[in-house]
Amino acid sequence: MGILTNIVAAEEDEYAAVGDSLRPVDEWSGIERRGIDTAKIVTLHCLLTGDEFEDAAGSYEPVYIGDEGAIVLRIADEAMERLATLDEEALELVGEELAATEEYEMEQWETEDVQAMVLELADLARLAESQGQVLLVWMHPLLT
Repeated sequence: MGILTNIVAAEEDEYAAVGDSLRPVDEWSGIERRGIDTAKIVTLHCLLTGDEFEDAAGSYEPVYIGDEGAIVLRIADEAMERLATLDEEALELVGEELAATEEYEMEQWETEDVQAMVLELADLARLAESQGQVLLVWMHPLLT
């Protein structure tokens, strides 16, 4: 079973609306990817902030669980700030490091794809920051 993930810029109090949405990227600014799970989000957080995985994982408990099986996480403020403030070269390095982690290597993600995703997330973080929003991660299991 796979996961469909939407990461969107939304108001902090919209997590239930995001969780109940069938496809949040149709209603909020965001990106859509398959296969992004909580471990991959926490790993990105660690690369951005220098936090240990176990410490960071506690920040990524679901803020909402929808009736249709979707769960919503909130990207921690410090990770969003780093995404919003790093320059393109630094973001590409984060993407390269992320692609070399066990979570991404096991699923054979291409480095360029991971880097592109990190750059898109940075753009989204800048948008969210400029509008006083947060980044919410909507994950829904795919039946294969």
